[in-house]
Amino acid sequence: MAYLLLVVGFALLIKGADFFVEGSSRIARTLHVSPLLIGLTIVAFGTSAPEATVSIVAALEGSAGVAVGNVVGSNIFNITLVVGLTAILNPLKVENETIRKEIPFTLLASIALLVLVSDIALQGLSGNVITRSDGFIFLLFFLIFLYYIFEVAMNNRDKAKEESVPSERPSWGKNIALTVGGLLAIILGGHFVVDSATEIAISFGMSETLVGLTIVAIGTSLPELVTSITASIKKESEIALGNIVGSNIFNILFVLGTASSISPLGVEGKIVVDIMLLILLTILLLIFSRTKYTIGKIEGLILASAYVLYMIYIIMRN
Repeated sequence: MAYLLLVVGFALLIKGADFFVEGSSRIARTLHVSPLLIGLTIVAFGTSAPEATVSIVAALEGSAGVAVGNVVGSNIFNITLVVGLTAILNPLKVENETIRKEIPFTLLASIALLVLVSDIALQGLSGNVITRSDGFIFLLFFLIFLYYIFEVAMNNRDKAKEESVPSERPSWGKNIALTVGGLLAIILGGHFVVDSATEIAISFGMSETLVGLTIVAIGTSLPELVTSITASIKKESEIALGNIVGSNIFNILFVLGTASSISPLGVEGKIVVDIMLLILLTILLLIFSRTKYTIGKIEGLILASAYVLYMIYIIMRN
């Protein structure tokens, strides 16, 4: 029964995120909101909604390992396998703004996470905990990121007006139904995934953190994978990479910030190694992005292979 609920939960998360993004994007376009602002906010929130729901639900239910492992595992999955596969399909062109600001901001968020979870090493405490105070710090960083997004959107507002075309009469009822229905599906799916994944972990003797880093992280990252591969096939590589970078920032700052603000998250010592790896992979992504402003097929293969090696490592570690 737990396996069935896990599959149903993932299906609700993925389809719910799809409905939420579609409905809310239509509403935003109807209200003449900048397309850039839609992409940086609604799409980023929509594809990260599964991670947010799972981690917040896990925090409320006292499954801190699932909450933290889900975020770290999802970010590693995004940088390695998602970017890797999309680059293998079509080389990813990287915008200058992404290299100068967005990827470095992702790196900063990852380093902040490492510092805030290293209580044993830095403060000599008996355990590593993401406290409520840490959560508020993450949320403050997130507000800074939102301010940056709105600045970018305002600078591109005139261009958006020039490119806008008259649209057909909006269907408010359908759009609101898609948005609300998608959100409800995400919430329900989150409950199913956390409960069933925790039950499976206990039955196999796996730690909650390992389940969060693997099963839950891969499942909740499927919207990013589908979105980025679709964008790559359509030759919209800026969207593909922007989606990943934006989602990773959202996952650390908003998801962990909100989850730890609700309930302090105890962190296993092993996760510190995974966070360090996340930082190294983010630096590698920045280096690859700076080579001719493109992530090519060979670089994509290197990133995808890195995820396979990482999976082997954490399974053996457990």
